[in-house]
Amino acid sequence: MTAFYKFVASYEALIYIVLAIGGLFSFRWLWRSWRETRTAVYRMEREFSARRLGQSAAFSVLIVVLFCAEFFTASFVIPGLPSSELNSTPTLNLISTPTGTLSPEMMTQLANFPPQAALPGAEGCTPNQIMITTPKSGDEVQGSVDLIGTVDIPNFGFYKFEVAPQGGVNWAIFSAGSKAVKNGALGKWNTTALTPGDYQLRLVVTDNQGVALPPCVISVRVMPLQ
Repeated sequence: MTAFYKFVASYEALIYIVLAIGGLFSFRWLWRSWRETRTAVYRMEREFSARRLGQSAAFSVLIVVLFCAEFFTASFVIPGLPSSELNSTPTLNLISTPTGTLSPEMMTQLANFPPQAALPGAEGCTPNQIMITTPKSGDEVQGSVDLIGTVDIPNFGFYKFEVAPQGGVNWAIFSAGSKAVKNGALGKWNTTALTPGDYQLRLVVTDNQGVALPPCVISVRVMPLQ
């Protein structure tokens, strides 16, 4: 279905033109057939005219149905689809990363870089476009954490969350999404698999051309479960 939606979105104007031409032809045919039926005198002539009228009516109904289907798909279905369905970018496969979990390979990478001290403030965040509202920089978190914020940029593609020990350079993706959000839920973060300590959490937003914007980075302290 994705290929069909891409075709409809790309050739919407052309489809309307073709349907309009088909509509003019079908309704002209219907009108002529109806006039022939009214003026027919002989039985054979009436039967032939009635058959032509039925064919022209069926073709006209088909054109109307196709026009309605095109209008509904282009106006209601396609605008509601995630942009990743219609925009092909080389990094969209990141969205397949399981939300809120870290793979064993990522955990091994993080274990090689133990957390360090210091909790600086948020960096690189853009108000009303790329923001992490919850948790806030410097917060202490534990267990399952709700990630709340904003990802709302022109030509939005997708976003992802990454985590690294404070001062580390190995970032592990643990959550991603393909819908723009304004001051709402962006995902969850399961911190139970992490060693307690200080971590950097960053939100990376990519446009539909595959270009990543400067990330929004905050620092949090992961606490052990009580």
